[in-house]
Amino acid sequence: MSTDHLQGRAAPPAEVVPPDLRMARRIWPFLLAAAVSLLPFTVFGTFLVPIAAATGGSVAEIGGLRGLGGLAALLVGVAIAPLLDRIARELVAAYGLALLGISSLLGAVGNVFALAAFCLLIGAATSVLGPSVGAAAADRFKSEAAAGRAATLVTATTSMTAMLAAPVVALPALIWGWRGNLVAVGIISLALSGAFFYRGRGRKAPLAADSVRVGYIASYRALGRISGAVPLLLVAMLRTAAFMGYLAYLAAFYDERFELTPGWFALVWTLSGASFFVGNLLAGRYIAMDRPWIGPERMLVLALGVALLSVVAFYFAATLPLALLLTAMMGASHATVAACVTTLLVRRSGDLRGSALGVNAAGMSLGVFLGAAIGGLGLGLGGYPGTAAAFGLITAIAIAAALRVRSPLSLAKSNRV
Repeated sequence: MSTDHLQGRAAPPAEVVPPDLRMARRIWPFLLAAAVSLLPFTVFGTFLVPIAAATGGSVAEIGGLRGLGGLAALLVGVAIAPLLDRIARELVAAYGLALLGISSLLGAVGNVFALAAFCLLIGAATSVLGPSVGAAAADRFKSEAAAGRAATLVTATTSMTAMLAAPVVALPALIWGWRGNLVAVGIISLALSGAFFYRGRGRKAPLAADSVRVGYIASYRALGRISGAVPLLLVAMLRTAAFMGYLAYLAAFYDERFELTPGWFALVWTLSGASFFVGNLLAGRYIAMDRPWIGPERMLVLALGVALLSVVAFYFAATLPLALLLTAMMGASHATVAACVTTLLVRRSGDLRGSALGVNAAGMSLGVFLGAAIGGLGLGLGGYPGTAAAFGLITAIAIAAALRVRSPLSLAKSNRV
């Protein structure tokens, strides 16, 4: 605890977080890498029907291969998380981009075995690339507030890419098809990998030399000792389960309740993606302010409360405008939760932020599986009211976990007591 006030010296003022554009200019290579990381699966999802036709398999069979990517992301993310702080961030990103590029070129082969390997390797690559570029962006700034904002800019860029990438990849495909898209993504990824490898040469790992001697299991124990880390990681997993499960059945709900065709539903998907992007961008900027009116810990709970009310009300919406409003609220509230979790993990984990973000990414991969499974169970047992109950229960548990994330001020007061 600082003793400046006891010695008559004023404490140094908190560093003002730079404007977003200035920060983006400083970390643009990491933002670019985050955007490229989504392109392979975007191509796969956008052109699933012609890809299935090329392999001779059904859409369900080929589409199911993407689950391999989630499984790989979970296993690899858990396995390598403690290692992300022991290698220079740029080198980790370079390895992830190289694997992304090789996988994309392999996917362009187009047979079932190549696509299965493509999905597995892309999942593994993104589990390495995402946390490393997020932590690297945060490392470029000294203050905790600026570091947290840099990390949320990475996630905002990722969400924006998810929203815009489908039409972007559709236009070049008119010239060279989906295989050409994958080849182009592969070439871009390998070129970026070389650039990151060049930047990473000679850079030191974030952990000091004496810290590197900490064992593998001890690294997880160190993460567990970070204030609020465990409940934050639980919130991230449960939030992902509720939101991704909700998205998995979104098209079916709009089709059954309002008879929206796929063309009209594309606008609903854009609304959801835009709400998530704007919510993530604005929430990240707000909580990066010096002394915001609502701290990230309290905002986390409030956003989860809005998410709970939105998801339960959504499945009982009787009119299309109300359903659209609740869809926008779901996107914005979950984006706010994601921004709060990322910011708090980066601020509290220090040199372990790469490990923390790696475990967080693995937990979210698990959340994708849980959300689809639990949502399907609720739908099968009780229809859409059952789905509302399932996702509502998941979100309520996330709120209980979020209440255990205490602000530094409240921790200081309890310690004095």
